[in-house]
Amino acid sequence: MTASGARIPHARIIVTAGAIAGAALILWLARTFTFYFDEWTFIVTAPDWTWSTYLQPHNEHPVILTRAIYAVLLATVGLRSYIPYLAVLLALHAVSVVLLFEVVRRRAGELVALGAAALLVLLGAGWEDLLWAFQFQFIGSVACGLGMLLALQGPASRRSLLIAAALLTASLMFSGVGLFFGVAAAVQLVATPGRRRDVLWLVPVGVAVAVWFVAFGRGGGPGTPISLGDIATLPLYVLWGLGTSAAGLIGLSGWAGLVVLALAVLALALAWKGGGVDPFALGIAAGLVSFYAVTGLIRVQMGYQQSGASRYTYVAAVFWLLLLADAARRLPWRGTWRPALVACLFLACFNSGVLLFEFAAAKTVQMQRQVADLQALAAERSDRCLDPNGAVDPLVMPVETNPAAYYRAIDRFGDPSAGLPVVDGRDFEQARLNLQIPGCR
Repeated sequence: MTASGARIPHARIIVTAGAIAGAALILWLARTFTFYFDEWTFIVTAPDWTWSTYLQPHNEHPVILTRAIYAVLLATVGLRSYIPYLAVLLALHAVSVVLLFEVVRRRAGELVALGAAALLVLLGAGWEDLLWAFQFQFIGSVACGLGMLLALQGPASRRSLLIAAALLTASLMFSGVGLFFGVAAAVQLVATPGRRRDVLWLVPVGVAVAVWFVAFGRGGGPGTPISLGDIATLPLYVLWGLGTSAAGLIGLSGWAGLVVLALAVLALALAWKGGGVDPFALGIAAGLVSFYAVTGLIRVQMGYQQSGASRYTYVAAVFWLLLLADAARRLPWRGTWRPALVACLFLACFNSGVLLFEFAAAKTVQMQRQVADLQALAAERSDRCLDPNGAVDPLVMPVETNPAAYYRAIDRFGDPSAGLPVVDGRDFEQARLNLQIPGCR
């Protein structure tokens, strides 16, 4: 018997419970975290938001739903607690885990789907997307994208195609990551005999994205144009990203990624040699490669290793799990193979979980510095030496270059540092100095 034929009693309940438990554990690890980095771009400008603001890009991404969720949370819980923001992030992550299970189950069976879900739930290599609430822009795109793929797996009908188009639209309204799920869906439909006309249901979504890009999105990217040298580096950027994300599934990184990538490609080649490349796998492969290729056109100036950023690893890991399920379904599930495969899965999940815990511990220290910066802003508010253009911390809080805008935001939404003790005294004092006019006494 192969892995695809194994049956797991109550598999859906197990995965759902595991996803909820994993999300709860991550929430506990991040319980002391606060608002950080790009989030302040939203927070300090939120009092001025108009309907057109929702259409403005953030770092070249459409973030309509992301802004909308922040608007709701700011208007309700404000800045008094970071937990509700993390709860939204982790709820979307739990949904992604369950949807990944459902998509893989239909293709490779319950056992393989259970393994894929287990690898995603505590993906340490994707820590940035699991420990920073702002990244529900990416995870929201992934959740909606997986929902779209699930809708396309069933029998073709107007209802399923309408649901798929709506979910693709929602994915794109969270972030540009939805574009690559759209690539996967379009390639799948075009490569499926009898379903090529169904791709027309996705055309209005593509037209809407094009209109948005022309009207709003063109000014959202980095200002540095890509050079010929950058284009020459692009293949390495893609290769490094593919390797890092593949290795991230088992908690590895760096140059080990190239070895894991070679093994993953070999496994896929053997699987496809025996059973052929079906349209779904072709679409997922196109989505994965285009994700790094397009991202590289925007980010390759930062160096090829930037493609290994953890926020990209989470997205690519989902594509990899969908792809590698094709190879895993043919694994033997009998005799000593059973404990061996279970042991390998356990070790991969354990290694990934340890990695997530380590990054959570490191981020806890970073959050202490962020809180110190916020406390310095509070302490300097009535100081006559406050520089109106003072930047509290260019590394941790680069958005804050106008204390007045920060004070206006916390007056409206609440002070996230209120009542918290100063833990990082050194950074607190340095932040106060950064806010003061040089030479003022």
